[in-house]
Amino acid sequence: MNGSFRIGEFAKLAGVTVRALHHYDRIGLLKPQRGSSGFRLYRLEDLERLEQIAALKFLGIPLREIKLLLKRGPLTLVDSLRVQREALAEKRRLIDRAVVAIEAAEKVIRSGQTTDASILRKIIEAIDMQPQENFMRKYYTDQAWLDKERIVHETPLEVWQKNVKAWRQLFAEIEAAIDLDPASESAQALTKRWLQLAETAHGGNEAVRAGNIEAWNDRPNWPREQQDKLLASFGLDLHDRAASMERFESVAKFLRRAISHKMRSHLPSLRALYGLEPTSSVALGDKQCD
Repeated sequence: MNGSFRIGEFAKLAGVTVRALHHYDRIGLLKPQRGSSGFRLYRLEDLERLEQIAALKFLGIPLREIKLLLKRGPLTLVDSLRVQREALAEKRRLIDRAVVAIEAAEKVIRSGQTTDASILRKIIEAIDMQPQENFMRKYYTDQAWLDKERIVHETPLEVWQKNVKAWRQLFAEIEAAIDLDPASESAQALTKRWLQLAETAHGGNEAVRAGNIEAWNDRPNWPREQQDKLLASFGLDLHDRAASMERFESVAKFLRRAISHKMRSHLPSLRALYGLEPTSSVALGDKQCD
């Protein structure tokens, strides 16, 4: 078949092993066509997809996440290369940050001074940040992740500090009102303020917002370090992690109950949802039967 390659030929062309292609086929990541005798046939379009897979894999993204990323919409080669370039630039920025922190520690050690704990902490944070970044990335589309990073970098420090202060203040207020009826005006007002603050985290970008919501809902499955970062952002004590986690989840439960009540109270009736609302004449007949 013109423009098609048997698996051995394609493996040589792409610089991968036949075994890798078998695996990608098995998990549905790269599905070739089948010839009349059942053998695999690859096209040049498959080479482009394989390049995307290889680049995303190089960035440390697991194959199951790569499959989801590619399912969300076919990337053109140009778009794929752009996303990969920007992601690599971000990775380089994180590595540069770790190098700077290590160099600072080396200077302190050479000078004979006692190594400041804050310097060591910066090294650990800079290095640990990379796997955490990769973990959180799975909740976002490629473009949403880049937009999220842009929002973080473009937001002035004083704005972030103001938002953190507002989050902590609101968290304390909700804790003090934790036993309120979720239907009460006060509970709904606190919930509205929480949601308004959450809006600032995505800068009006709906794709980032969707990723933030998905990440929030999956927080029990976050790595411990990422959970601790969340707890610390609300000023909770990491030395008593169990108690802090319980406090946080109590506030989350308060918000869930308040939001659920709001949603239920504004839903149409079951009959309206299914288009079964009675006509005026039927309604009148029902009334006469009462």
